Amino acid sequence: METLIIVLAVLVALGIGTATGFFFRASILGKRMKDAGEEASRILGEAEEQRKRALLEAKEEALGLRTSAEADLRDRRSELQRQEQRLANREENIERRSDNLDKREKSQVTREKELEDGHAQLEGMKNQELEILENLSSLSANDARDLLMKKAEEEIQYDVARRYRDVEQLAKDEADQKARKVLTLSIHRLASDVVSENTVKSIPLPNDDMKGRLIGREGRNIRAIEAATGVDLIIDDTPEAVTISCFDPVRREVARLAITKLVADGRIHPARVEEVVEKTREEVEENIREEGEKGVFDAKVMGLNPELVRLFGRLKYRYSYGENILQHSVQVSVLSGMIAAEIGANVEVAKVGGLLHDIGKALTHEVEGSHAEIGGEVARKYGIPYEIERAIMEHHDEERGSVEAFIVAAADAISAARPGSRRDTLEHYAKRLEALEQVALSFPGVEKCYAIQAGREVRILVKSGEVDDVTSSKLARDVVKKIEDTLVYPGLIKVTVIRETRSVEFAR
Repeated sequence: METLIIVLAVLVALGIGTATGFFFRASILGKRMKDAGEEASRILGEAEEQRKRALLEAKEEALGLRTSAEADLRDRRSELQRQEQRLANREENIERRSDNLDKREKSQVTREKELEDGHAQLEGMKNQELEILENLSSLSANDARDLLMKKAEEEIQYDVARRYRDVEQLAKDEADQKARKVLTLSIHRLASDVVSENTVKSIPLPNDDMKGRLIGREGRNIRAIEAATGVDLIIDDTPEAVTISCFDPVRREVARLAITKLVADGRIHPARVEEVVEKTREEVEENIREEGEKGVFDAKVMGLNPELVRLFGRLKYRYSYGENILQHSVQVSVLSGMIAAEIGANVEVAKVGGLLHDIGKALTHEVEGSHAEIGGEVARKYGIPYEIERAIMEHHDEERGSVEAFIVAAADAISAARPGSRRDTLEHYAKRLEALEQVALSFPGVEKCYAIQAGREVRILVKSGEVDDVTSSKLARDVVKKIEDTLVYPGLIKVTVIRETRSVEFAR
């Protein structure tokens, strides 16, 4: 029974709890539905407001687009109106031009018709005149034409002959001018330094006591030096100097260098002399080879035999009137190449011939004969072509047979005649200057006279009271003529007459 009550109580309790829970859930669900309804109402309200706002903005934007479209439409209408106006103006201009062209065409047709009529009238008048001329001259038109052509041919032949003679004379004159121009350009383009060195014959000593050491006991040192070098050693009263004498320039150079080394070293005895001389000879031979190669390179000549190049280097120690033969040969080679190129001769033959034209001077102290003949034999020995050998042998021959030999001779004369290339004796130089001044002073009105520029210019100061401007020009010509008639001189001599007028006043 109690169990039943308990079960019932439990069931009642469960029922009450279930009812309570159902009621609680129903109240919560109602509340939630109420809240959801309020939220839905709020969202619908906001959506309605957004719709109204979007509709308003769309209306404003549509109004703006419409306004812009209307403005654009107005602009396009205005542009179309302007274009229509321009087209109308163009059409009007085209119509006007078309009218003008029609008028011009009509006028042109009228003029052409008038010209045709005038041409027909001229032809008629021409035929009438031709008939009259034929009747007067008793010649037909064809005969007159033939006669006129014959006369024209004779005149043309005469004119051609005269012009041919003039052109021939002009060609001769231009040939002479061209030849002078070639030589002048060659001289000016060379533009090389003038070399005028002295061959050293005197050797300085630190003191006179060194002379005794060079002589040695009973002269054994001086005998050893002369035997080893092949020179004569002259020891005289000249203070602090000795002199060497030898015809061979190479041996003289070896002796000079060897004695200089012995004096500087201080150890002078026969064995030392032979050692120093031998070493110096090797140095000189090496220097000869280098100088020969340098000269050949400067002249831009290739393919020469090394022994011939070494022989050419010996000219480094050979001088003629103070002019170094090696550098003179290089200059002649360059000049010969320039002249040959200008006149169309064989440039290579002229250059090599000019370089080796004095090669015989390297052996003139060893072989008899002129240096031109010796040079030809040397060229033949080392396989130089015959044209070059001929240029070497004939560069001093008055009856030269080849153009290149003449070119080498001309280049040789040009190089030797340049101012300062060769020294003159002091006595002869002074006499020439004095003679120039005496010639100028022999004319009346000359106050002072100065020979300058190594005798290549004479400046004459005249008395302004006795010589006027016109007389100054005549005086210059007279002095030039007297110099040409009475003096012997190289090159050109410029005569300048200076007349000065001074006005002097004193302020008191």
